[in-house]
Amino acid sequence: MSITAEQMRFWSPEVRELEPYVPGEQPKIQNLLKLNTNENPYPPSPLALNAMQDAVNESLRLYPDPDATALKQAIANYYGVERNQVFVGNGSDEVLAHAFMSFFKQNKPILFPDISYSFYKVYAGLYEVEYQTIALNEQFQINVADYHANNGGIIFPNPNAPTGCVLPLADIEKLLQANTHSVVIVDEAYIDFGGQSAISLVNQYPQLLVTQTLSKSRSLAGLRVGLAIGQAHLIEALERVKNSFNSYPMDKVAIAGGVAAFEDKVYFAQTCQAIIDSREQLATQLSNLGFEVLPSAANFVFVRHPQHDAATIALALRQKAIIVRHFKLPRIEQFLRITVGKPSENDALVEALTLIL
Repeated sequence: MSITAEQMRFWSPEVRELEPYVPGEQPKIQNLLKLNTNENPYPPSPLALNAMQDAVNESLRLYPDPDATALKQAIANYYGVERNQVFVGNGSDEVLAHAFMSFFKQNKPILFPDISYSFYKVYAGLYEVEYQTIALNEQFQINVADYHANNGGIIFPNPNAPTGCVLPLADIEKLLQANTHSVVIVDEAYIDFGGQSAISLVNQYPQLLVTQTLSKSRSLAGLRVGLAIGQAHLIEALERVKNSFNSYPMDKVAIAGGVAAFEDKVYFAQTCQAIIDSREQLATQLSNLGFEVLPSAANFVFVRHPQHDAATIALALRQKAIIVRHFKLPRIEQFLRITVGKPSENDALVEALTLIL
């Protein structure tokens, strides 16, 4: 939408300077193979679906539990922490936004990778947080020694996005040991597809906050449930910000679905393993087509072809009703991020690429 300067005079001055986040494309095209936004190809847990259906009843006239106690307890039980170490919100995006407000408004810049989620910069702009980006190395990996600088906080995804590369838990612990005076946020949206969660470290390090989402590994992107785990003093800061913004971010249906999703451990393990197996097979197939495939611990692969332009490949795939993600950004403009689908979807992608290349 085009807004004139005359119309902008009604805006707060800070809003005029914002550069909002642009979500991944959600096209309304029939028979589309959608491999661009890292959604889970498998449906949510049947137990979660049943629980949400049961929650749609006359009690919706009442407000939900503002503390989402049942969901916090289910998460605490799953990870072996106390309930007061758990924070929940309307998707991990909201949780992270609250975290920026809670911990990063310091008089020093926060640090995060140069190739990472673009909304880190968006939140920094919204909350007027100074930041400094740290370059990934030539293998597109995080080097924790590069973060041994005076800072107002550190945040990074693990596995990183859009690269899919995972940082070993031992390296995260080295970073925590070297950075004791500011909060370190490990953003684990994709951790269940092959990484080792830093939640196991929260009781040892009072500056550590770990965020996760139910959108990816638990197939609930449409429900919007995110969480953070840390020591109780960090969670209290998040609760203060939440209750200064929206005391009821979690509705009754989301609470019920989230509880059941964490309780259905068997289905969760099965679908995660299916995606891991498909990812490894897809990586091999793409390598056989000449692609360079970065090592991935996520539900996507990050690839480039030495002889073909990434934007051209993406366009050719779109013409075959297959959508992948292309980033027009420095250092990664020749890469494509491809979501791992079901085996039949991955085979369709590989067949299309074979014809294109």
